[in-house]
Amino acid sequence: MLRKTVSLLLVLLMVLTLGVTGCGTKEEKEDTATEIDFSVGLVTDTGGIDDKSFNQGTWEGVERFAADKGAEVKYVQSSSDADYVPNLSAFSDEELDLIVAPGFLFAESITEVSNDFPDQQYLIIDMVVGNPNVASAVFAEEQGSFLVGVAAALKAQEVGADTVGFIGGMDFDLIQKFEAGFEEGVAAVDANMTVLVEYAGSFADTQAGQNLAAKMYDAGAYVIYHAAGGTGNGLIKEAKNRRGNDEDVWAIGVDKDQYEDGIYEGDKSVILTSMMKRVDVAAYNVAEMTLDGNFPGGEILVFDLANGGVGIPEKNPNLSSDITDKVADFAKQVVDGKLTVGAVPTRLQ
Repeated sequence: MLRKTVSLLLVLLMVLTLGVTGCGTKEEKEDTATEIDFSVGLVTDTGGIDDKSFNQGTWEGVERFAADKGAEVKYVQSSSDADYVPNLSAFSDEELDLIVAPGFLFAESITEVSNDFPDQQYLIIDMVVGNPNVASAVFAEEQGSFLVGVAAALKAQEVGADTVGFIGGMDFDLIQKFEAGFEEGVAAVDANMTVLVEYAGSFADTQAGQNLAAKMYDAGAYVIYHAAGGTGNGLIKEAKNRRGNDEDVWAIGVDKDQYEDGIYEGDKSVILTSMMKRVDVAAYNVAEMTLDGNFPGGEILVFDLANGGVGIPEKNPNLSSDITDKVADFAKQVVDGKLTVGAVPTRLQ
């Protein structure tokens, strides 16, 4: 009887302990089915883990790594920029094998924390940090954006439209690469086609994204491409609303295939195509290299069209075979070095 009572008390204590842990201010998700002694932590920006874009794509790569290798993985979601250093430091105190920070907004915080924890290994995506315990993954966003620019222009030509649009999150060099590539892709098809450009000033303001999309569609944009993280969800929402009112408009997703996010009726989607920025591959590859004892500290890893780091989805239900063939031809020209895509938008040249 005494043994049963003690067992019940231990179970109750475990339940209470788990309950208190779950009430923490940091939202974490952990795979408890650990098969190997290896751990990866992801710190998100304010866009959150389910932004249907950059953070989510990175997390999917981490989760796939965990599923394949049996590693322990977890994330913590930042509520503000001020959380970056504390969150990175907290994971560093836990001595995880790899800590991933997706986004150039982490540049200063990763620099600071990697100096404070010189034995900890970090991966930053979309920015270069020169410390020896930081691996930097960067992308040729302009190349992938060039391809969706080609697709947008060709689709617009099918209906005689002469205007497309681009919505950026924040007006930084990195996002300008998306803008520049998109403009060049459109111009490669029709140099006289108009490209409307707007920046929301945020990667997490869905309403701002919807307002800008409405403005552009009203101004005649037939297709709008976004590089705005969670803000871009507003574009997709506006496109879906207009489709519901029988308006012929399209949106182009970013970072991951956003086709499912654009579904508005049955299996119909407002997503024409997406610029795949394989942040999931970057996270997976660096985690695997670290597991194998080959952490690329101090190195810059470049993901482009040649190595599959950027591009469009394998399946594009809303693009004709003629358009996908032409996009593939342009992609080959870029990979073969016959065509160079610039990273500076027209408005800044």
